[in-house]
Amino acid sequence: MTRFSQMRPAQQAGILCNDPQFQQFAAIRSGVPGTQFCASAAAQYLREACNIASRRELNSDTSAQTKFAALRTTFDAWAGRIAAPNN
Repeated sequence: MTRFSQMRPAQQAGILCNDPQFQQFAAIRSGVPGTQFCASAAAQYLREACNIASRRELNSDTSAQTKFAALRTTFDAWAGRIAAPNN
């Protein structure tokens, strides 16, 4: 089985959008706290956050990859999976 960190970014994004915790995070970041997005709404949030039309673009667009990595870091800190970065 392939580890999450070894998957291509588009595959990581697909898994992330199906994560209920990410769906809640996406709703909060979209200005609707107290709700939880469905997977397709979370995917739309991710596409907008990474400025892409399709998650497949994450595999080839380095700018989108950078934005996705930052989004994952922010989410992981929000979820308590990592320490919050000091900015």
